[in-house]
Amino acid sequence: MKHKSLSIIAAAGLSAVLALGGCARAGQDSSSPGSPGEITMWTHSAGNPGELAVYQQIISEFNASQTQYKIVQQNFPQGSYNDAITAAAAARKLPCLLDMDGPMMPNWAWAGYLQPLGLPDDLINSLLPTTVGRYKDTIYSAGYWDAALSIFARKSVLDKNTIRIPTVDKPWTLDEFDAAVTKLKANGYRTPLDLGAADKGEWWSYAYSPMLQSSGGDLINRDTMKTADGALNGPDAVKFFTWFQQAFNNGWADNAGPVGNQRFIDDKVALSYTGVWNAKDALKSVGDDLLILPPPDFGKGPKIGGGSWQWGISAGCKDADGARAYLKFSFQDKYLTAFADSQVVIPSTRAAATASKYFSDTGALRQFAVLSQKFALARPATPGYPVISSTFEKAAKDIMSGADVRSTLDTAVQAINTDIKSQNGYGF
Repeated sequence: MKHKSLSIIAAAGLSAVLALGGCARAGQDSSSPGSPGEITMWTHSAGNPGELAVYQQIISEFNASQTQYKIVQQNFPQGSYNDAITAAAAARKLPCLLDMDGPMMPNWAWAGYLQPLGLPDDLINSLLPTTVGRYKDTIYSAGYWDAALSIFARKSVLDKNTIRIPTVDKPWTLDEFDAAVTKLKANGYRTPLDLGAADKGEWWSYAYSPMLQSSGGDLINRDTMKTADGALNGPDAVKFFTWFQQAFNNGWADNAGPVGNQRFIDDKVALSYTGVWNAKDALKSVGDDLLILPPPDFGKGPKIGGGSWQWGISAGCKDADGARAYLKFSFQDKYLTAFADSQVVIPSTRAAATASKYFSDTGALRQFAVLSQKFALARPATPGYPVISSTFEKAAKDIMSGADVRSTLDTAVQAINTDIKSQNGYGF
């Protein structure tokens, strides 16, 4: 395999830097520890007892169901997980099974970390599209759940201010949204909208690139994956980022923090752009007054980010058939429902959602599943995504702070295109 240097990544929730200065086939070799039949599995879930409990149930039941393979689990804190993967790849001692943040999968596949997933078509076809990781038309990963974004509001506040409650079929237009936040500010909310701008890292691409896409722009030209020119700096992108800057200039939003949803819970903001992970606390605090609303339509239909943590098989795994047998076993609906209800995440199959206490047809958080099915868009499936994401974050923050919109976007495009050229197009 041709030597490659991985781009620096700014993954969702991952602080580690993943850099590999030239790797051969990255995987398990003959010196890997473990007896025959043992299949090593690494997760980023140390410190998350609810998630680990479900994994332990799956592993225990899989190991008891047959005698050919034994899954051996090792858990890392999320912040050190990428460092562990990098070190293992350099030593050719990657585990057979490893999880990864969905938008980073193409970088790992391109670097030689992963082999095609090879799960049955009927299983793959049952999953939400954003929980299936594809790179150059090949499936390398799949996940048990997804997350989704929405706008939280109180029905009583919208009613009091005679603001129409948007629906999935009739979301707010941008003009309606602007009018709503203007009215809310005039009627007592100093900052009516929390966009989550105090956050950092992958949140910026996950949260705000869907707004860009709803405007008609994008992070990159997805038809070729070779340039961001015209997508990130075209008229639609300029229009969106002009609005984005004005939202802060007008006092509709700020980046004061804190990160999370506390200002909405405390009724210091009327509208909160946030995710399903904050819904349980909001429901507890706001009760039946809570509205889970679709994002506004910036012109090309509402969009939200899609693609969360997923599972893959390392390229050098000796027991790939066993790894696949485990993954197939693990995608039973009962396990997906268990993940959904312990983590408050959207299960990747309809059957699992139907059995969930939160996401069934009568579940209090069902709207998130609807939003995911209707509006979720995966981030661009290119190995260059880590650079795209960090570049987008810098540009958006600069614009928020008052930088010239067009020149800032042109600079971002130049940085992304320079990276793509330096890597010979990342194989596209």
